[in-house]
Amino acid sequence: MLHAPRRSFVNEYSPRDLPIRLHGAVRESIVDGPRLRFVIFVQGCPHHCPGCHNPASHDPAGGYISSTARLWAAIRENPLLRGVTFSGGEPFLWGNELYEIGRAAHEAGLDVMTYSGYTYETLLERAKNEESVQKLLTVTDYLVDGPFILAQRDLTLKFRGSRNQRILDVRCYPNSDNARIIAGPEVTGEPVF
Repeated sequence: MLHAPRRSFVNEYSPRDLPIRLHGAVRESIVDGPRLRFVIFVQGCPHHCPGCHNPASHDPAGGYISSTARLWAAIRENPLLRGVTFSGGEPFLWGNELYEIGRAAHEAGLDVMTYSGYTYETLLERAKNEESVQKLLTVTDYLVDGPFILAQRDLTLKFRGSRNQRILDVRCYPNSDNARIIAGPEVTGEPVF
């Protein structure tokens, strides 16, 4: 049986040590993005989607305080990880903090998947005036966008909760015209990673 090579953290970026409010973290997941991932669930969400699978993450004062350095140290402990996922809550409320982790992840060869209740188009508009949104988009490889809609819930979808949500390859950002929808209502089939 072949195993993924051990990851080297030789030329790494050390994230600034910033406080971040979390709902939780999962050290190993295969359901929150492609391959083995570390998942960070931030606290606070303005969307309040009915049927949300994480309603306790909505209160911006809930959860607990951690730090970007503590999270990065936990990520570094597992050389078999292939990526990091930012979920929530709403990750774009914590754009500066998640940027630090995302930048370190990229320099270590990990990909970044971000879930957001905002659509990509809304995020592009917000990025024009909000540096934290812009920064998180720059380290996001794959974006799952759009609110969870209970009436469109579909348990057969890969990495999405409702049919309206899309998975976009946004590695091209800020050249947003080259973003590619790899799963969503207008795409047949499921993404291949």
